[in-house]
Amino acid sequence: MRVVVIGASGNTGTSLLPELAREPAVDSVLGVARRLPELDVPKTEWAAADVAGDDLVPLFRGADAVVHLAWAIQPSHDLEALRRVNVLGSERVFRAVAEAGVPSLVYASSVGAYSVGPKDRPVDERWATGGIQSSFYSRHKAEVERLLDRFERERPETRVVRMRPGLIFKREAASGIRRLFAGPFLVNPLVRPGLIPFVPDLPRLRFQALHSDDAGAAYRLAVVREDARGAFNVAAEPVLDPQVLGRVLGARPVPVPARLARGLTALSWRAHLQPTPPGWLDLALGVPVMDVSRAREGLGWEPRWDAGDALLDLLGGLRDSAGADTPPLSRETGGAARVREVATGVGSRDGEP
Repeated sequence: MRVVVIGASGNTGTSLLPELAREPAVDSVLGVARRLPELDVPKTEWAAADVAGDDLVPLFRGADAVVHLAWAIQPSHDLEALRRVNVLGSERVFRAVAEAGVPSLVYASSVGAYSVGPKDRPVDERWATGGIQSSFYSRHKAEVERLLDRFERERPETRVVRMRPGLIFKREAASGIRRLFAGPFLVNPLVRPGLIPFVPDLPRLRFQALHSDDAGAAYRLAVVREDARGAFNVAAEPVLDPQVLGRVLGARPVPVPARLARGLTALSWRAHLQPTPPGWLDLALGVPVMDVSRAREGLGWEPRWDAGDALLDLLGGLRDSAGADTPPLSRETGGAARVREVATGVGSRDGEP
């Protein structure tokens, strides 16, 4: 089996590649990234391509499966650039899969594709995927779900799998996650349990997460199980709410009005002090809690990390400025003393070479 992984140098991709390398059914892997990494993985070769403009068909010819992971989070102040990669780039990937005659497509959707839903009970994959409209990330994920609906109607012979994970954490992704969501002014040594004094106790703040290694295992199963079709929610226990976060971090939950939290997030984003727009907070408070039983039963997937330990693994990486040998995850990408991140404008450009 030959597998092509688009966006292979990111958080999930760098966990999926070793999973595929260990999989007996997989003979070879082509990792596709916008910038070639130095990462060396068994069975894997690399190719440079941009989903927004490059011809993908030659890369896909002869593949048994394509895994589409490529997605842009930054620059958050340039929505046109983000949509060009996320929505139009995904459409180009799907067209190339069809033209190359690839029999299986695995797409990285997200809990963020879901419409506003309940926090007091889990919902399955039939919940509406209309997104949270104030979040560009959620709007784009929902729009790509509609593109996939059309693709499946037009290409019923292609096996399509939609993975909908919660937040994905690991130590090696810490530098990349810090650049994307916290920005250059985060003081890394302070990100440790015992030094975080409180967690905001916001109404409806209940979200799900999993370790990147477990996400990689789920994607591997989606690739090799020929009976796997449709959507799969993927997340670990427990659901992370202010009380659970308080226990994990050794911090005190403190009630904070959602309007105040959103206002502060919006103000600091507009001032380019941090790169995360307030739509991300709306997303966290809006999306439902997911039922992951279909992934367990239909894929045979079981997470090895619980959600709290996955978060602690990420925080340990943040504290130590951990990274990996790929441009999205490297601790060097932001430049010495993070000057490139500041110079390119927090959230205005991606800040990568």
